[in-house]
Amino acid sequence: MLKKIIAITLASALVGCATTDNVDKPAPIDAATLNASLSQQQSELVQLINTNQTTQSAALMALASQVDELAATVTNSKQQENRIIEVPVQCDPSPIGDKFVLGEVENVYIDEIKSGFHSRIDTGAESSSLDAHNIILFERDGKQWVRFDVFTQGSDKPAQTFESKVERFVRIKQDSDESSDRRPVIHAHLQIGKYKAETDLNLVDRSHLEYQLLLGRKFMQDIAVVDVAQSFIHGKTTPISAVK
Repeated sequence: MLKKIIAITLASALVGCATTDNVDKPAPIDAATLNASLSQQQSELVQLINTNQTTQSAALMALASQVDELAATVTNSKQQENRIIEVPVQCDPSPIGDKFVLGEVENVYIDEIKSGFHSRIDTGAESSSLDAHNIILFERDGKQWVRFDVFTQGSDKPAQTFESKVERFVRIKQDSDESSDRRPVIHAHLQIGKYKAETDLNLVDRSHLEYQLLLGRKFMQDIAVVDVAQSFIHGKTTPISAVK
């Protein structure tokens, strides 16, 4: 009986070992299948690497662009800090406008006389007058003319004779005398410094006065103002036509 049991047990063990060996043993893989599997894995790995490289390149380009923009911003900021902004100076308008300033005495050049004179600028006188001698009236082409002498080089030198058309006559009343004298008036072109102007001059003997030429209010009106505290503001006048 014991022998029979042992025989049955050994037979069962042998059958169990045979069954286990059949289940655990893997199926054999041929070389073609293995190569195909490795090739596919390699292709997937290469594709993954390329994808990662593309992503990294795009990220680096975006980062480089941001760095360039930041550098440009810093440069512009420094330029703005160093830039000098010019602020226009707004001055109050001059109370005398475009008028030029004259001193109480100026050197005045008369183009018709071709000479300059130390001249009194007198706001108390209405008209302007020139020292003239041997005044003679005559007609020319039906017009009234005047011939007169002027000491252009001083009273100790011979006078020069000039002729000019008479624009009109004026009567000037002297403060010390109730009577008035009738004077011929000529038109003249004057220059003071670099300024040129036109005015009328009445001819009269001014030998008893200090200045041969006097400019009154009519000359200064709308073109000049007088600073009586100064003299010869414009210096000695050189005729513009004579400047080379």
